[in-house]
Amino acid sequence: MSDRRLLLVHAHPDDETINNGATMAKYVAEGVQVTLITCTRGEEGEVLVVDLAHLASTHSDQLGTHRETELAAAMELLGVSDHRFLGAPERKYRDSGMMGTEPNNRSDVFWQADLDAAAADLVKVIREIKPQVLVTYDDFGGYGHPDHIQAHRVAMRAAELAADVNHGAGQPWEISKIYWNTMPRSVIQAGIDKMKEIGSDFFGAESADDLPFAKPDELVTTLIDGSPYVDAKMAAMKAHETQISVDGPFFALSNNVGLNVWGNEYYTLVKGELAGDLDEQGRESDLFAGLSDR
Repeated sequence: MSDRRLLLVHAHPDDETINNGATMAKYVAEGVQVTLITCTRGEEGEVLVVDLAHLASTHSDQLGTHRETELAAAMELLGVSDHRFLGAPERKYRDSGMMGTEPNNRSDVFWQADLDAAAADLVKVIREIKPQVLVTYDDFGGYGHPDHIQAHRVAMRAAELAADVNHGAGQPWEISKIYWNTMPRSVIQAGIDKMKEIGSDFFGAESADDLPFAKPDELVTTLIDGSPYVDAKMAAMKAHETQISVDGPFFALSNNVGLNVWGNEYYTLVKGELAGDLDEQGRESDLFAGLSDR
């Protein structure tokens, strides 16, 4: 085991695997301590498995409990042993649903949570594990989901408060490097073009510009090559069976463009300095580049 420690903050079960599955598996294999914080249990998610439709929030409202088991299975496949829900052991924060929907108005949803109170729950984790690197979403939450936006806000606020000697109990800890997940437009466009060639589509998009999570390529500062771990990532995606269909666009893209389309994972460095051996586009290949173990 190294002394390197990576913290990831995500909104719902499955977000972590889609965005960072290969990265997590890579760093676990290298002996890095990887901690995943999931802010909600995804209670408002759409259920893609017909036999499990009764779990939906509009029926028995047991989807959150089921997705806990999906997350545990996915993390076992990726080798991540430290995965927690924000505020655990309490079930503090419920999935908020999409923007403007009825669940947004519930008092117990993550979107309605007090920012500093939620951040305080994360500060406890930061001061406990002392991560050198934090990964979360950009200020748009990647694509505008309220829980993703709130996860960004909570993660960034917690990083600030954790370093403040005047805030709360425990020893202050400053995170050295902070990254936001990024999906470059060129990669998404190449996938869309390939899918069109075989008469299929990717989320119904004609162009990457139609997808809110497609970001300008110049925002990418860091590329993690997780290709040796892409099989583990795809297996972990399958573990999230209520949310990710094996007949859906993620697997179709892999089958027709190649597994490495999900093996490469992209980031924007927003705190810290680029370091290490940069590629011809000036991108890092290691989230811990330039950092000494501490």
